[in-house]
Amino acid sequence: MPIDHDLDVETELWDTYAETAFDPEAEPVFNWTQYRGHGPGPELLSGPRRALEIGFGTGRALVHLAQSEGVEAHGVDLSPVMVKKTSERWADTGVTFHHGDALEHLAADENTYDAVYSIFGAAWFTDPARLFPLVRARLNPGGVFVFSQPPAIPGAYGPQGMYKGGFAGRAMFTYRYSYRPAVWERFLTRAGFRAAEASVLDAPKEGHIGTLLVRAAL
Repeated sequence: MPIDHDLDVETELWDTYAETAFDPEAEPVFNWTQYRGHGPGPELLSGPRRALEIGFGTGRALVHLAQSEGVEAHGVDLSPVMVKKTSERWADTGVTFHHGDALEHLAADENTYDAVYSIFGAAWFTDPARLFPLVRARLNPGGVFVFSQPPAIPGAYGPQGMYKGGFAGRAMFTYRYSYRPAVWERFLTRAGFRAAEASVLDAPKEGHIGTLLVRAAL
């Protein structure tokens, strides 16, 4: 059953996150996992000319693509606070930072991209049945969609409610989506992707949380 997301509540949640997560001194970096220097890099995007990040957070991955890979880099994020911070910090990089909901942006966007991606971003917090067809529609022939996020906790699949900011005070919450790798692959092929591969990359230290890494191509 589809979950209704309250965008006003979620915007407030991500604005609160932006106030603490954004470090103006941090340098551009592109990392799919939660462990710096671990796992693959931008090569999973297959050298795009133009790319879109959905839920770009601090914007550091987009800036890396623009500066180090020569990519025409675009991003969309729900938090106006984060968009303001990234737009000011990275004003001279050529990256385009959009404010908006990922689903609404994809539906209205007139651009097409060689790659759309999400690093612990909007793909984790958006219903895949709604998101994946919109991503596919924005990709050029041969384009790729890649995303990463924590793997599902065994037995806890589907939309999962998540409070932010602790368990006292204003109830700010969102929903994240968790499935087994094979289920992610089915979502993608049903949305019209030619090939999809999902797997869990082990953490660099045994027993620590791995990273779900998903790649689909047209």
